[in-house]
Amino acid sequence: MQSVTALKQHREGQDMALSTGPQSTGHLLLIEPEVFYANPETMDTNVYQAEEDETQDAIFKRALAEFRGFRDMLVENRVAVTTVRGETGCPDHLFPNWISTHTGKQMIVYPMLNDNRRKERSPAMMSFFESLYETAFDFTSFENESKFLESTGSLCIDRVNGVAYAALSGRTTEEMVRLWSEKTGYDVVIFETESHTGKPVYHTDLVMWIGTEVAAICADCIKEKYRADVLARLRQTHEVIELSLDELKAFCGNSLEILNADGDRMLVMSEMAYHGLAEAQKEKYRQFFTKLLYAPIPTIEKYGGGSARCLIMELF
Repeated sequence: MQSVTALKQHREGQDMALSTGPQSTGHLLLIEPEVFYANPETMDTNVYQAEEDETQDAIFKRALAEFRGFRDMLVENRVAVTTVRGETGCPDHLFPNWISTHTGKQMIVYPMLNDNRRKERSPAMMSFFESLYETAFDFTSFENESKFLESTGSLCIDRVNGVAYAALSGRTTEEMVRLWSEKTGYDVVIFETESHTGKPVYHTDLVMWIGTEVAAICADCIKEKYRADVLARLRQTHEVIELSLDELKAFCGNSLEILNADGDRMLVMSEMAYHGLAEAQKEKYRQFFTKLLYAPIPTIEKYGGGSARCLIMELF
């Protein structure tokens, strides 16, 4: 296995640490899909994704309506949303896992596991982002070495305290997490998980979300040798709400703190996630957020295996 030192040398140029800053933003980017179906390339790692049992045309029409309803819900709550069009041939393009943006108008571009997800970084899409952000790091060459890190899917970032949490899986390679840490200057908390099938949870943003003052995490899916340390680190900076395995499957961990035009902190999730939470948990959330936002996206969740947070790219 190639050492982290060798990985660092592979990348030319000097390190440029990312600044800490506000946890959340009031400007979000959504990618309206040109096509949507159960991506056969991602099924091996995504145990929450169902195989198709109806026509792709029917799936796409419902998913598009759900996407637009989700977008409209955000706009109606005074959240700034930029929408761009996805690429044909990219069934998961509505899940922007290949780029992250940061304070100081910086962006990072990431290596993706699956071939048809790499195509999401189209020339038009990259040109759009390059017109707005400076590329701090481009890790895409590590795809050639089968080393992957899928943006804010792989990394749950505590931007206030300079920490990122990463659950290892086929889409999140430990060497890439450590390289990201050394390049950005952020600490990382690395752990392993086990889903209801025995496979790792494919992305960290299903396991947990982090807000400015509060975080939620499914500790039960974290392997025991890591669990106490992860919880202890998270509790150093946040009030922690634990999620059950059933709540994990209902995408309760796939939530995101956002801001509206009035500066109100809100928590966005899917309708399934909202109804999957216990009333006591919702009441706890309302101590930290002006409003809990949710919309129905069941087709996207069923065939894409991702939920509300997966749909959102934060623009800092």
